[in-house]
Amino acid sequence: MATIKTSIPANWVNETHTAKTQISLLDKFGAFAESQKERITMWFFLALIVQGVFFLPLPAFLMYYYNAPMVVLFITLTCFFTTIIAYMGGGGIKAVLALSAISILIQVLMSVVVVIA
Repeated sequence: MATIKTSIPANWVNETHTAKTQISLLDKFGAFAESQKERITMWFFLALIVQGVFFLPLPAFLMYYYNAPMVVLFITLTCFFTTIIAYMGGGGIKAVLALSAISILIQVLMSVVVVIA
C-alpha cells in the first residue's frame, strides 16, 4: 500500500534569492522628507525667508550691475510664487521640499549664467 509522503522533493523547494538592496538618492530624500512632516511650518518660513531675503532682491542686483535681461525678474518671481503657493496650498512634504530645492537651484544657476555671460 502506498502512503502519502509529507516531505517535498528537493526540486520543488523555492529558491531563496538574496537581493542586494541599494538605497538610491531618491529613497534617501523620501525618507528625509517623511521625517520632516511635523516640521512643515518651519520649512515654509525658512523657504519664505530664503526666497524673500536672498533671491527676490537678486534681479535688481543683476539688472543694475550686470545688465541682466528682464527674463531674470520673471524667473525669480515665478520660482518665488510657485514655492510659496505650494506651501500655502497644502502640498505634500516631498513635493514642497523638492520644489524649494529646485527653485533655489534654478536661481543660483541663473545668477551664475548672468554673471559669467
